[in-house]
Amino acid sequence: MAILSKIRDRSMFLILIVGLALFAFVLDPSSIQNFFSASKVNSIGAVNGEEIDREEFARQVEAYRAQSGGRATQIQAVNTVWNTFIGEKIFKTQLEEAGIVVGEKDIWDAMVALPEIQNSPMFKNQANLFDEEKLKEYIANLKDEAEAGNPEAWYNWLNTEKSIKQNLERQAYTSLVTAGLGASLEEGKENYLFNNTSITGQFVYVPYVSIPDSIAEVTIGDIKKYVASNTKKYKPEATRSLEYVKFDIVPSLADDQAVKAVVESYINDREEYSNAAKATVKIAGLKNATNYEEFLNDNKSDLAIDNGYKYRSQVPSNISEAVFNAEIGDVIGAYKENGYYKISKLVEVLQLPDSVKSSHIIVPYAGSTRSTSLKTKEEAKKTADSIFNLVKNNKAKFIEVADEINSDGTKGKGGDIGWIRKDQAFSPGFDKDFADFIYKNRVGSIQVVETAFGFHIIKIEEQTKAEKAVKLATYARLIEASEETENNIFEQAETLAAAIAEGKSLEDVAAEKGYNLKSALNLKALDEEVPGLTSQRQIVTWAFNAERNVGDYKRFDIDVNGNRGYAVVYLSEKTSKDEVAISPEIIAEVRPLLMNEKKAELIQDKLSGSTLEEIAASGNTSVRNASSINLGSPIITGVGNEPAVVGAMSTIELEKISEMINGVKGIFFVKVTKRDLPVDIENYETFRNTIETGVKGRTYQLYQVLQETADIDDNRATFF
Repeated sequence: MAILSKIRDRSMFLILIVGLALFAFVLDPSSIQNFFSASKVNSIGAVNGEEIDREEFARQVEAYRAQSGGRATQIQAVNTVWNTFIGEKIFKTQLEEAGIVVGEKDIWDAMVALPEIQNSPMFKNQANLFDEEKLKEYIANLKDEAEAGNPEAWYNWLNTEKSIKQNLERQAYTSLVTAGLGASLEEGKENYLFNNTSITGQFVYVPYVSIPDSIAEVTIGDIKKYVASNTKKYKPEATRSLEYVKFDIVPSLADDQAVKAVVESYINDREEYSNAAKATVKIAGLKNATNYEEFLNDNKSDLAIDNGYKYRSQVPSNISEAVFNAEIGDVIGAYKENGYYKISKLVEVLQLPDSVKSSHIIVPYAGSTRSTSLKTKEEAKKTADSIFNLVKNNKAKFIEVADEINSDGTKGKGGDIGWIRKDQAFSPGFDKDFADFIYKNRVGSIQVVETAFGFHIIKIEEQTKAEKAVKLATYARLIEASEETENNIFEQAETLAAAIAEGKSLEDVAAEKGYNLKSALNLKALDEEVPGLTSQRQIVTWAFNAERNVGDYKRFDIDVNGNRGYAVVYLSEKTSKDEVAISPEIIAEVRPLLMNEKKAELIQDKLSGSTLEEIAASGNTSVRNASSINLGSPIITGVGNEPAVVGAMSTIELEKISEMINGVKGIFFVKVTKRDLPVDIENYETFRNTIETGVKGRTYQLYQVLQETADIDDNRATFF
């Protein structure tokens, strides 16, 4: 009793402990330390100080995944819903400051104007016109169902209304911003003159390629310094880099031979003890079997029966010669194909066309597939026979009757089914009796044929040229790793993990064992994919655990596109959210820029002189002429596109030598001798419109700018 009393006294404490344990089960363990912070537990993030409720966010994620039919992964859904919430919160502040209010009538008018609402049969009256009252009735019914305990459809409708409201608000805000953008006629005139002034001058050009790359070496330190000074372009974000060794669970040679032996044991008859018969019984092998579907099922074939016919080109190349030289009843194999060991029995050989064109008249009966007929089977057969006698020698009558009584897609086409390919005809989805008739009879044949759909009068119209085809009964077993092999592979992965635990280098052990060591660089907190391992969210979550440090490692069970295995993963590098990870993509982008800067400095050091001729001589090059250059098309003949150089030539003082200009392909010194202004025109409205259109066309950047300037706190990775 004393113990029970103590338990009762501490009941709230126990409940709290159990709650923490359950919370730890569904969240990253590092989240527990923030449990008592309500903002951390109940918020998935915040925009400009306004929090995003975690539970509401989770509901929206699940709703999105449900709408996608399961095609969206969890992280894809999380990212989509996050962007929706961010957009909503960002615009909310702007709308309040701008005084924009969207009322219920605005939402309703926009809703009833939607084509999917206007054209829906649900909301049309007897005159087939849209009826607002029917829409209102539909919404009221959704609300009633929600109150009765079925809220899903109602919630979807509310989300639709919310989406309409947000679109109206954003349209209004964008229109308001756009109205303030424009250009004057004077600006249009300046634009006309600026882009059409013809420039004549001279220049000295020294290409960057004149300096070897080895002299202008760029270090990782240089790149880091450049990136650190350009944080607007290269945004800081926490990253993790991994090294790993993957162990695939694949069959050993012994496993391969064991499966082959099992498959071969099913060729001939064998004796087995039967518990039911209390005696040894004889079991037919594939060679003596007659019911092949039953044989495959009884002996647990890993592939179902294939009733198709195959030309030589459709038979595996390693057995095609043997199959086409075999006699009916011969068994070929065991042979390997697509990860299986197989044995195949030659069941049938015949000449088959590749495609057949046919027509039919169908008489269904009650109980036949997709039939609504009330005819008995006997009545349908009698009707089909009488139609056959009427149309068998009369093509016009065949077409007439088919158009009159057919109820399928051939109605109105004279019963024409069109061309059916062999592989389609003998597939599981096509009727076997229909296929047998059109492929095993000649052109012009017409006959009553019973199928699962009823009685058909089938006529063969055309056939392609026939060639030899075979039908095979094939027994197959998947070549899988044995339990012993799986254990050996697991032991290899565990041994590698143990070696790291002992302080050995993953790189050294991998080299010693001949393992393929791979890297996954600069993973982000919400990544799902690990390069080389496909979708492995568990590994990314592990790497971003708050307690994880460089040098930590773990063995993971993985499944890569259906192939099971293990990965021993080592955390090789981590950056904080205030750092920029120097990725191969950043290196590839920045290195040429910095290299050209260094080359420009080296070129400048060796150039001297007060005239273009002296500068050209010091650089072992020549002075070049430039004419008819303008900013509308900043091309320098013999060099290429050089907007910075042409821009400088449009503004520098005439006859004055410029400072060194760093161009796209090299360094330049320029001197402008003449600028020819374009002729004046009466009206610059066209050029004003061009500027205005360009400015207003950039309103798509509005959300991007608002997002960049917003204070966004993102906790998604903590919960997902």
